[in-house]
Amino acid sequence: MFDKLEDLLIHLEEILNMLNEPSVINDPPRFQKLMKEQSDLQPIADTYREYKKCQETIEDSLSMLEGESDEEMREMLKEELSEARKQVGELEQKLKVLLLPKDPNDDKNVIVEIRAGAGGDEAALFAAEIYRMYVKFAEKNRWKVEVMNVDEIGIGGMKEVNFMISGQGAYSKLKYESGVHRVQRVPETESGGRIHTSTCTVAVMPEVEDVDVVIDEKDIRIDVMRASGNGGQCVNTTDSAVRLTHYPTGIVVYSQTEKSQLQNKAKAFALLRAKLYDIEQQKAHDAEAELRRSQIGTGDRSEKIRTYNFPQGRVTDHRINLTLYKLDKILDGDIQEIIDACIAADQAAKLAKMNENEA
Repeated sequence: MFDKLEDLLIHLEEILNMLNEPSVINDPPRFQKLMKEQSDLQPIADTYREYKKCQETIEDSLSMLEGESDEEMREMLKEELSEARKQVGELEQKLKVLLLPKDPNDDKNVIVEIRAGAGGDEAALFAAEIYRMYVKFAEKNRWKVEVMNVDEIGIGGMKEVNFMISGQGAYSKLKYESGVHRVQRVPETESGGRIHTSTCTVAVMPEVEDVDVVIDEKDIRIDVMRASGNGGQCVNTTDSAVRLTHYPTGIVVYSQTEKSQLQNKAKAFALLRAKLYDIEQQKAHDAEAELRRSQIGTGDRSEKIRTYNFPQGRVTDHRINLTLYKLDKILDGDIQEIIDACIAADQAAKLAKMNENEA
């Protein structure tokens, strides 16, 4: 590991030198690529330098202890030695985490699909609440939210909603949200006061470029039609809605939120690319079943990941056995604590696997 870190320091120095060269400054794509690489490597380099500093402190303290006879001074050196050893242990663990292979999709925008599951209208109402939870979380992170398609019911629920969240690191945080979300509460329509259980499914997919997924035109049928449901002026009066049917997979996507047919077509293709990319990812995960089981957030879409219990005001994430009694705040977009816990559990599982392989 330490040979790799020494090489990393040399490489970072080379990048910093290149960033000052006129030929690189005048080449925006190359400059941007090097800046990104420098940004990724800098936290590792800073942590490693801190680690080396602590190691030097340990060596100096041990050396001074050998020739020191004053008891008070010896106690100070021992205290300094103990603190430096503790820091070295913590920094070594931090370095292992920083050196874990990075998900290539982490910096991408995401396309989220929420579908009402079991529970009828109550499930559609819950799906709408989960959608609003993610919108509020995006707002807290200053990310942009753009609805791609929505199928609403008259009482404020959503049978299905597809939307894009654009922002730095959106996928790195939201990828842990894929799965079945379950709600337990007394519906407003329930006169007997009985607690009902309803579900919705959440699929979080990285936005992919044309080069990531190639779609053959022969495999696509494009239909244009008049948008349905609530819409502003022009939305329901022109053939602006677009439906794509992908013959090989049977996937059908629909976009009608924009007035322009071209804009709806672009959104529909973005959604289709994300779905096709997601299928390929799922195949890869299935082929590496053991790896998938050892990680958080890359499991089966049918996996029940979280329960929102209204009578007790609690939210439980079943993957990491985390229960929080702040349901209102979580539904208001305060989900960072859950995401941090998922990231920590994921890293711990990967480190355990890495240590096992090294052994």
